[in-house]
Amino acid sequence: MSSLGDEYPIEQARVRELLGQYKFIGPAGTFGATMIEQTLQRADTAALSGDVVAMIRSYQEMKDCK
Repeated sequence: MSSLGDEYPIEQARVRELLGQYKFIGPAGTFGATMIEQTLQRADTAALSGDVVAMIRSYQEMKDCK
């Protein structure tokens, strides 16, 4: 069983890769890329602050990124 501390950076990396894919498709991916960037900003802020509740919320938000 893994912890939030283990899974959080893995999910951040996955979403950063997804962001690259959205940016690669060009103008058609602009809206999605913007939404993913905002998700990553919230995730980074939560991690830097050490706010576990915000991290759990951000983790779920990142999991929902497709």
